[in-house]
Amino acid sequence: MIQIDDAGSGSLVGGTAVGILRIETNEYMWDVIPIKYFTSPYFENKRYEDYTLSIIKKYLKYLNVDKNEPIEICQGYIFNKTRDFLAKSNYNVKSTKISDPLQSLIESSFIDYCTQIGIPYDYLRYTKYPFHFHKMLRWVFADKKNRVKLCKTAWNSWKKYSDTQLQIHYDYIVTGNYICLKCGKKINTPSKIKVIEFTTNKKQFIYLHDNCRFSQ
Repeated sequence: MIQIDDAGSGSLVGGTAVGILRIETNEYMWDVIPIKYFTSPYFENKRYEDYTLSIIKKYLKYLNVDKNEPIEICQGYIFNKTRDFLAKSNYNVKSTKISDPLQSLIESSFIDYCTQIGIPYDYLRYTKYPFHFHKMLRWVFADKKNRVKLCKTAWNSWKKYSDTQLQIHYDYIVTGNYICLKCGKKINTPSKIKVIEFTTNKKQFIYLHDNCRFSQ
């Protein structure tokens, strides 16, 4: 059986990972839809659907998938054109919610990709929802000038909050387990810190080393 799934289509930061797995042999391959396909005008024109289809076609050919082998494919919007192609090409395809083993594999691959583009691994690992919109927004606003290029800027949610006013002040922490969201390194305590404050659905706070000069 073949499984097809994605990870990151709901993450503000980064492209979207697309993966395919043959369960019986554990043959697993994945690729990333580049960020540009989630910016204007590519996103509005749904060019990400074409890119996704090209990835899946390549892997179907590599795995030599015939028309009788069962294929389970994710129901997400990323795969709209791919699902149509598979059905019209008479593949044995079923649109469904994808679970393990592929779900964990592709999510792990997407986390690896995100750490490569600069998101601290520790910022992602200790949370139930590592790619929650406001969590990613805090990371972007920690170095907005250099990180906007990593965002899905055609999203309405980004357009809603992209010009949010950022207020900066300084504070002092005595205890706690914090990382600087600009450089990704631990903030030692006790320590003076730089705080970026902004409001979306609630007040949000970003903690940085008071003199961090890291550049993305």
